[in-house]
Amino acid sequence: MRLAVLKETKPGESRVAATPETVKKLIALGLDVTVQQGAGLASGLPDADYAAAGATLAPDAAATVAGAAIVFTVRAPEAPLPQGALLIGTLQADAAAAGAFATAGVDACSMELLPRITRAQSMDVLSSQANLAGYRAVIEGAAAFDRGFPMLMTAAGTVPAANVFVMGAGVAGLQAIATARRLGGRVSATDVRPAAKEEIKSLGASFVGYEDEESKAAQTAGGYAKQLSAEFYAKQAEVVAAHIAKQDVVVCTALVQGRKAPTLVTEAMVASMKPGSVIVDIAADAGGNCALTKPGQSYLTDNGVKILGFTNWPGRIPAAASALYARNLLTFLTTFWDKDAKAPKLPPEDDIVQGVTLTRGGAVVHKMFAPAA
Repeated sequence: MRLAVLKETKPGESRVAATPETVKKLIALGLDVTVQQGAGLASGLPDADYAAAGATLAPDAAATVAGAAIVFTVRAPEAPLPQGALLIGTLQADAAAAGAFATAGVDACSMELLPRITRAQSMDVLSSQANLAGYRAVIEGAAAFDRGFPMLMTAAGTVPAANVFVMGAGVAGLQAIATARRLGGRVSATDVRPAAKEEIKSLGASFVGYEDEESKAAQTAGGYAKQLSAEFYAKQAEVVAAHIAKQDVVVCTALVQGRKAPTLVTEAMVASMKPGSVIVDIAADAGGNCALTKPGQSYLTDNGVKILGFTNWPGRIPAAASALYARNLLTFLTTFWDKDAKAPKLPPEDDIVQGVTLTRGGAVVHKMFAPAA
């Protein structure tokens, strides 16, 4: 059975869905692995390393997927896939895309839909990538900040520690808090989920936020933040507005699954910040948490605030992101691998399989998209 690893074609996508390390383990399962030439170069993985791991190199996408029963990818591929192929990646699918996969006869698994249950943790691509995004956001924020992060005591005087405010304390936010603390910043954070308050404090940061009856139910059973009312966000904004004016670096990480990112930093808040302050918006892919974020861009506002609205934050640390992502996909495949048949076996009744499977046998099967399709 052949497994294909495609080179990503979306602009700015520097990750790859398999590494030489995971290629060896895929081959050990009994798979023949074909990797498109140049697939790993942006992650620092040359073709020679894949060849040394036992992979066959193909010159283009068509040759890579020809005859493949399984296809690994980071983003939804543009190349036509063989009918009946099992596609595994972060496909960011909607009803139209799911319908297209079904029409093409591709069995598509979209890994960002993975349920947040204990047995799925080692294959959770959102968590592995968000962790790195939170780390990278603080590093980029520190680089853009024109003063030091830690308190620096010198013979010429003292440089105060940077005030860092992290908005959203999910996986990315908690890593951002920890990284900012390691760099010596004075860190505070906010989140609408009730469990986040203690997590924030456990990392040595102070909690800032508005709490009421609505916020007590602000978390889904899967651990994600819920979309709350406009009234709640207005009250939350009042609480953080005064706080944000005193901050040097604001890291925005708040995302609501399947929706546009909530606007947490208004134009007025940005106007209240000091010249030289920095806003790092990890949520730029979903529109941004800051009202002035320009997705994909970094720029300076009229009052001297730097807003970093880069997209694909995990792709800004591609070697580590690819290594973790590739292990996530490997774990998913091996979890549902039939050793006797040397083929994947995805039980439709399994919670994980139900969570990620968009299409099967030419039909849309995911509960989010089947009615619309």
